[in-house]
Order: sequence, then C-alpha cells, then structure tokens
Amino acid sequence: MALSPYVQAMQELFRANTRSREFPAHGAKVHSVAWSCCGRRLASGSFDKTASGFLLEKDRLVKENNYRGHGDSVDQLCWHPSNPDLFVTASGDKTIRIWDVRTTKCIATVNTKGENINICWSPDGQTIAVGNKDDVVTFIDAKTHRSKAEEQFKFEVNEISWNNDNNMFFLTNGNGCINILRQVPVAAELKPIQSINAHPSNCICIKFDPMGKYFATGSADALVSLWDVDELVCVRCFSRLDWPVRTLSFSHDGKMLASASEDHFIDIAEVETGEKLWEVQCESPTFTVAWHPKRPLLAFACDDKDGKYDSSREAGTVKLFGLP
Repeated sequence: MALSPYVQAMQELFRANTRSREFPAHGAKVHSVAWSCCGRRLASGSFDKTASGFLLEKDRLVKENNYRGHGDSVDQLCWHPSNPDLFVTASGDKTIRIWDVRTTKCIATVNTKGENINICWSPDGQTIAVGNKDDVVTFIDAKTHRSKAEEQFKFEVNEISWNNDNNMFFLTNGNGCINILRQVPVAAELKPIQSINAHPSNCICIKFDPMGKYFATGSADALVSLWDVDELVCVRCFSRLDWPVRTLSFSHDGKMLASASEDHFIDIAEVETGEKLWEVQCESPTFTVAWHPKRPLLAFACDDKDGKYDSSREAGTVKLFGLP
C-alpha cells in the first residue's frame, strides 16, 4: 500500500530530526505537560509540588519560571483555551491554582473537597472542571472562582473533557465506558445522556481532535480507539502498544495521534488509516504527551532516572521530539 503524501512528508521530517531533546524542569517526575494556545509556552507539573514554565525559542525550550505554592504533587495542568497567559494546576493538596505567566503569581486558589487528579478548561473559557480521587467532579466558574456545581459519580472517573462545541462533557471510567453528559444551563447541572461501552477494561484517557471530527480514548487493554464525534461510533483501533495507554494527543491538523504507555516508545499513527507513521524511542514509561498547537513538535515526559550518581533519583526532565 502506497503511503500518503502526508505520511511521506512527516516521515521525512522526523527522519531528519530523530533525536528527542531533554530540558531540566523539576526535581522529581513530571506528571503533565501542556502547550499554551499560541504555542509560545509549555508548562509542566510535577511530583515536586511545582509547575514550570518554558518559552519555546527556535530550537529549544528556555525555562522561564517555577510556580510554587501547592502543598502536594501537581498531577495535571491545562491552559486557558484562548488566553495564552493563564494556566491552571490540579494538586493532591485539595486545591486548584490559576497562574498568570506575566506576573508568575497565583491569581486564584480554589479549595476543593478532595485530592485532585484531573482538570480541564471548557473551550469557551468560562468553566474549569476538576476531578478528585473520590470521583467527584467540581465545576468552577473561571471568573468568580466559585464552585457552580459538583457531581459525585458511582464509578472510577479517570479523565474528563468537554467536546469542542462546549455543549457536552465526556468522562472515561473504570468500567471501560465513556460517559457523556449535557450541561443544563438553568440548573447548572449535568444530565447524563449516554454511556458507551468503549473497552473491556479501565478506560483511562480521552482527547478531542482540533478539527472536531474525532475523539480518541486509551485503555488498560493497551488499545487506542478512535470515535466519530457526530455518530459516536468507533471508527478504528490502534493496537501497537502492549501496556495500558496513559496519554494521548492529536496533532494541530488532526492528522496524527500520539499515544504512550509503559512501552519504551511513543506511537505516532496516521489518524485516517491507523497506520504507524513513526515511533519515538523512550527509555522508560511515558506519563504525558502533547503536540504543539501549530507545528509537528511533540512534548512529553517519562519516568526517567538520573543514573549518573544515583539510579533511584528522578530526572524530572521535559522532552521535545521534532525539533530541527
């Protein structure tokens, strides 16, 4: 089967830039990396209780700031969908914090009921949803920083996300399902509208493609499934990983999907055919991957050990693949 011109072009690009570059970020393992909407900045959150901010120069990341204040591990973070200066962190210290990169200060600390493990910002920028270890999802008004609603679920909630149209809320759960809820504006509550049996085991992560055509889920069964947003049917599966799929990211044009696990490589697939486009070699499990919002550049972080002096010390580096 002939490779598409797109795949050929990307493979040529990656062949010319095969090396992943490492940038020191933290004193312990990095849980989460994310790009600002304009792609000028990358933020990372770590087990060392801090977030770090980087500026993307031509061929490298330049560390700009360390954001301190959390009393526990920063498990996940995300940027405001349209304001490139704001990002929010979720921590096990039962708070979320909103940061402004222009002042490096925390502009809001919101107390929550439990140890927070996942967070997302609605596409319209008005609401932040945060999920905790007790499977409670709290919806916070991004302007007033007050809780608008909260939902206690009777199953393990893994990752949460709005669809691109901002009218439905998706979550992956421990029973292998994708739950879809609709926001009822008047009551500020969520109404369950559908539950899809997506995987035979724990459904871990979910991502929407920037074009609004597909979303993908990753599961403990080591499969990535690709779903049609409108029809809510599974279009295809990617099965090159052997371990539970921890993290997913679509490229800016929606044509590539990166997925990672405890396998020592990141799989990059062509979305439309499911074919393997590339694999990025890693020396250890990968926790988080994020494509740049405008170019074929992948940020990721692994469970690397700093082996020079002490093999148990965590390296805390952020990596980029696809740099010239």
